[in-house]
Amino acid sequence: MAKTKKTPRPKAETPKGFRDYFGSEVESRKAMLDKIAAVYHRYGFDALESSAVETVEALGSFLPDVDRPNAGVFAWQEDAEAEKPGDWLALRYDLTAPLARVFAQHRNDLPTPYRRYAMGPVWRNEKPGPGRFRQFYQCDADTVGTASVAADAEICMMLADALEAVGIERGDYVIRVNNRKVLNGVLEVAGIAEDDERTRGIVLRAIDKLDRLGPDGVRALLGEGRKDESGDFTEGAGLAGNTAATIMRFVEAGFADGNPINILSSLVGDNQTGKEGIAELRGIKELCEDRIVIDPSVVRGLGYYTGPVFEAELTFEITDEKGRPRQFGSVAGGGRYDDLVKRFTGQAVPAVGVSIGVDRLLAALDAKGRLDTAAQGPVVVTVMDRDRMSDYQAMANELRAAGIRAEVYLGNPKNFGNQLKYADKRASPVAIIQGSDEAERGVVQIKDLILGAEIAETASVEEWKEQKQQFEANRDDLVAEVRKLLDK
Repeated sequence: MAKTKKTPRPKAETPKGFRDYFGSEVESRKAMLDKIAAVYHRYGFDALESSAVETVEALGSFLPDVDRPNAGVFAWQEDAEAEKPGDWLALRYDLTAPLARVFAQHRNDLPTPYRRYAMGPVWRNEKPGPGRFRQFYQCDADTVGTASVAADAEICMMLADALEAVGIERGDYVIRVNNRKVLNGVLEVAGIAEDDERTRGIVLRAIDKLDRLGPDGVRALLGEGRKDESGDFTEGAGLAGNTAATIMRFVEAGFADGNPINILSSLVGDNQTGKEGIAELRGIKELCEDRIVIDPSVVRGLGYYTGPVFEAELTFEITDEKGRPRQFGSVAGGGRYDDLVKRFTGQAVPAVGVSIGVDRLLAALDAKGRLDTAAQGPVVVTVMDRDRMSDYQAMANELRAAGIRAEVYLGNPKNFGNQLKYADKRASPVAIIQGSDEAERGVVQIKDLILGAEIAETASVEEWKEQKQQFEANRDDLVAEVRKLLDK
């Protein structure tokens, strides 16, 4: 008789490109998002939670990038084996495409302009790498239904306020602004046809790499191409000398002395598209004053931007994994995308928005020491007598009613040392102890675990004896005594 083949046990491992988030990480993220949401709310924006799943058709050929339409998403077909298969569905790639669908679907019920913010996970079916995951959080704010540059300026100012609200000081960030219309005007002046998508795509990506490759690297990509340190060759746009020189003057306008808007204006000349972009940049600069800088190197990679584009860059230095100093870089970006809703309605609907990279901003706050990653655990009420569980639960309930996080130890209480080890693992600040003797006398023992850890690490035996890391208190004073320790 053949042996029954055992079903192999599943591996307890996270899928490639994904990760798990634990207590303090989740709490730190929530605390940061709450501060950002408060800023958005003050500006009059409403919260929106859209579906995590969209039809692939709704996501559109704009996503995830111009080179691979509809690639990079987690997609599946409903009832794929049925005689009449259903729709192709996908996890949302970002929070902008779902907003376009929501506004088109509910536009008769929504105010115009519609101002919304959204926070949540997005998914990208791309090759993972160090610090690059297939699921991550985004935090967006958008205004749909107005072409006024005041909306673009408001988004930039709100982004600045959000960064400062979470602890990024004004001197540690800069919001860089450009305009796709100016870039398109320069490309037209340089003789690159509007329908030459290949050349325009290479030029756009080359400019986008200025901060990493420098002017020489961009110039090489505008020409025949560039070989990197590893020997890999990237094909260039193959532009003639005069054409490449015009684009480089555009790129380097941000480094020139004086007003970069004036330099850009001279480059676009009488080109109507470029002149419109210049006027919009002047309007945003006037409204935002010193809270933004004009930077032609900001182009943004996605193909759906139609006007102003912007990025928030953190300017302070950190050290990389090899100990080398480098600037932290971009943590947010966005711009105007006036054609995205049009895909659903057939009518142009102006829109502008920004997206904050939540994980990157958290990492920045951690690098600046502005993030409390060691979240305090609950007060642990230990169990000395199994038959007095109701008394211990009553203590925990009193602490909770006073707004103090507390729990009763629910493991095997036989070994009291294990209860204290558990409290240490939970990062508990205080342990409550009451045996039958204390119960008869109407008292409790309160153990200061934070002080105990400090003493164990630094104090001598004599100092250890002098410190009161545990004391007795009246049972009725439990909440007040614990509150004193926590406040201290």
